[in-house]
Amino acid sequence: MADTFYKHGRPQHPTLHEDRPRGGPARRMRHQGGWSAGAVVLAILLLILVGIALFP
Repeated sequence: MADTFYKHGRPQHPTLHEDRPRGGPARRMRHQGGWSAGAVVLAILLLILVGIALFP
């Protein structure tokens, strides 16, 4: 009974395509936004320091 319940609404052959076929070369992972995140943090710290210097 449970088999028919879970089969309801599913395709006949529910298989997913592999995003990287087995045996294929792995792509090199790149981190996005490393420099830009550092620049944002540096700008915020600089803004805080300038704010402290202008209003002691």
